[in-house]
Amino acid sequence: MTDSAKPTLLVVDGHSLAYRAFFALPVDNFTTKDGQHTNGIYGFLAMLINLIKAEKPTHLAVAFDTSRQSFRTREYSEYKANRSETPSEFKGQIPLLQDCLAAMSIEVLSQEDIEADDILATLATQGAEQGYTVLVCSGDRDTIQLVNDDVTLLYPNVQGVSQLKRYDREAVIERYGVTPEQYPDIAALVGETSDNLPGVPKVGEKTAVKWLTQFGSLDALIEGADSIKGVVGGNLRDHIDDVRRNRQLNRLLRDVELPVAISDLEVKPMDAQAVRDIFARLEFKTLIPRVAELAGIEQQMAAVTSAAAVTAPVAAELSADQLTEWLERAEGDIGVTITVAGGTPQRVGLAAGDTAVEVSWTPETAASLGPWLASDAQKIFSDAKPQIKALARSGIRTRGLGFDTVVAGWLLRPSFPDKTLADLVDRYLDERLPEADPTQLVPETEGATPGQLSWYALRVAEAQRAEMAPSVERVLTEIELPTLTTLADMELAGVAVSHDTLSTFSRELGERADAIAREAYATIGREVNLGSPKQLQEVLFDELELPKTRKTKTGYSTDAAVLADLQETNPHPFLNQLLQHREATKLRQIIESLDAAIAADGRIRTTYVQTGSQTGRLSSTDPNLQNIPIRTEESRRIRSAFEVGSGYETLLTADYSQIEMRIMAHLSEDPGLVEAFNSGEDLHRFVGARVFGVDPSDVTSQMRTKVKAMSYGLVYGLSAFGLSKQLRIEQSEAKQLMMEYFARFGAVRDYLRSSVEQARIDGYTETIFGRRRPFPDLASPNRVLRENAERAALNAPIQGSAADIMKIALFHIHDDFTAAGLQSRVLLQIHDELVVEVAAGEWDAAERIVRERMGDAAELSVPLDVQIGRGANWNDAGH
Repeated sequence: MTDSAKPTLLVVDGHSLAYRAFFALPVDNFTTKDGQHTNGIYGFLAMLINLIKAEKPTHLAVAFDTSRQSFRTREYSEYKANRSETPSEFKGQIPLLQDCLAAMSIEVLSQEDIEADDILATLATQGAEQGYTVLVCSGDRDTIQLVNDDVTLLYPNVQGVSQLKRYDREAVIERYGVTPEQYPDIAALVGETSDNLPGVPKVGEKTAVKWLTQFGSLDALIEGADSIKGVVGGNLRDHIDDVRRNRQLNRLLRDVELPVAISDLEVKPMDAQAVRDIFARLEFKTLIPRVAELAGIEQQMAAVTSAAAVTAPVAAELSADQLTEWLERAEGDIGVTITVAGGTPQRVGLAAGDTAVEVSWTPETAASLGPWLASDAQKIFSDAKPQIKALARSGIRTRGLGFDTVVAGWLLRPSFPDKTLADLVDRYLDERLPEADPTQLVPETEGATPGQLSWYALRVAEAQRAEMAPSVERVLTEIELPTLTTLADMELAGVAVSHDTLSTFSRELGERADAIAREAYATIGREVNLGSPKQLQEVLFDELELPKTRKTKTGYSTDAAVLADLQETNPHPFLNQLLQHREATKLRQIIESLDAAIAADGRIRTTYVQTGSQTGRLSSTDPNLQNIPIRTEESRRIRSAFEVGSGYETLLTADYSQIEMRIMAHLSEDPGLVEAFNSGEDLHRFVGARVFGVDPSDVTSQMRTKVKAMSYGLVYGLSAFGLSKQLRIEQSEAKQLMMEYFARFGAVRDYLRSSVEQARIDGYTETIFGRRRPFPDLASPNRVLRENAERAALNAPIQGSAADIMKIALFHIHDDFTAAGLQSRVLLQIHDELVVEVAAGEWDAAERIVRERMGDAAELSVPLDVQIGRGANWNDAGH
């Protein structure tokens, strides 16, 4: 029988590969709405689906360990004793994975007192004897011994389970220099760290291979151990018993009595309903169609999916007049979907109750729909901002935005928000939104129509409201939705930017980078690619023999922060030139991205991402305006390109002074901090006087720098080690500084401690306004995850409150400008700063509104100090 005609048996090590998948995929990105972590399950199933698709096995089984105890631990109590406790996030994933495999009709095998590897060895041996081509998929190197002419090992690489290295007999010999049967002999000599099996000291893989080649076998080597000279020979003789024990323990059993025969492992039809149920429970919507395609059960899966979902109503096509009549009859909230092409409306879909209607966008439609869209009637959107912008381009102003399902989903799950209505339908309704296949020019399946999309949005909104705490719903309706409409106007307005200013600076930076590069080449005597980590590693660590930095997968780190530290401790001209070159190159890239974004009217229109952070802060993209450097000469050059536009008189900039520290004073109620802000004194000078026990006038600039770093560092959970590194002082001095700080501002310490403890109890932090951020990792037994969560929990209420305050000020300023009939408009919100374009004759009114609205955006126990600047460009308007 030819190999192609032979049946194929695939046996998989379930625990090994699921555990690798767990560490390969981020925990936070794979968590169900019930809090169940699923990254190990998802990664394993994705790998298995790809593996089945590629190898097309006729017979299949997955083996699992039952516990860490086996006959091997009885023989050697320290076997695998070095393994850390299973992460809590991984616990519970194996039973759910086994449920998935059962639904897929895949045989799951486990047996008390033996390991999964022994089951794999038994199946591989039986399969080879019975004429199967056998594939063993495992991340345990002990399975290398199973490889022969009929058995191939598929071994995952270090990056997880997405790529598998194929080991046949020749590949094993090429990699290890011995046959597969001899690999356990190498492991016996060298030891297995993962199994806590110590080897012979100073004996590595090369020495072990040399000995086995010389003596022919491990038994012969042990017999002739006296003939091996030197230290390693003595070590071998001293550890002969360890070698014998290791070889006994790493020998896999090939005769385990299993409850199934190979023939029982034939691939069986999957249960479409069972697959859908368990995958929906785990929220694996993208895996369902992949499994269905693999098993050839697309029709069955579609049937059970559609049977589980409520059928969307067929949307009635209306005329403009009929649309007006329908709106007059409709009751309750109305779902709205505007399809957009080229930035303008194409179709309108509306839904109320169990009915849905649609109409094409025409002048008549605009005339009928415009008054209703501009009214206070409550409207439910999904991802409203691009739709509102399209309507605005057509002269329609939208009011009455009552709900946005995408924004609401982000508020409920800020760590991993759902991006589309389809995601939300899957999560909150446990249904699948009908979607056309984007890869097909003529889709076989039609997607949901605009009216049906509105109907789904209404139902999702209802489900989301049921999950929302009242405080979170207030954040949605009183902060986020008014902000959304303001951002839409800001994006439409854009900001005037000078191409000439940017291109001139870009050219200068290019020349600067070239000159620095030439200096760097002269320093080392040759040209290298300054952007190549590999070439830089050769120069820095081989040629210049600088101390090696943090180890990475490709050598040693050459990132900017690491090299800056290296230059601090081991200064070298080449390092300095390299860092300068990187800075010039980075700035030029920022400038070029800005220059490329200038539209034909000379304005840049960024897109504000409202759901992009966990704290509530806005970010921007296309282009990113948040990455422009702050308070450097280069940043001033870049900001000078942002100018007042034609028809306007000047720019106004406004930002909050020390807003996060003011929020800290309010939340902690620390008398010292409250007094500092209410007295109007310089905060850091006031704090420095208290910490160092001197008069405010005697606080030096160095003292002020230290307390400033301390004050802001506390907000971000800065440790004594972090403070010492930041200030370049001894860790003992940093610790003493923190002790003195807390001795005088004890309420700050008490607040920070209590806020984390309260978050541990509640499972979330909360801002002044009620925005919540969940922190499930506060209960994690994994120290790294837990400490990261603790640091983030310190900062979340403060940074989140600052974000809320800025948003409240932003939309109130926007609305007041409109109500007062001003032409002035807010253009940018970057970090804690607003940029306003002021029309001729409107400065006094605009400044008054900005100052009042920013000052009264929140009622704190300390004043919100607002700094205002004026100028023809962003830099000149700085303050």
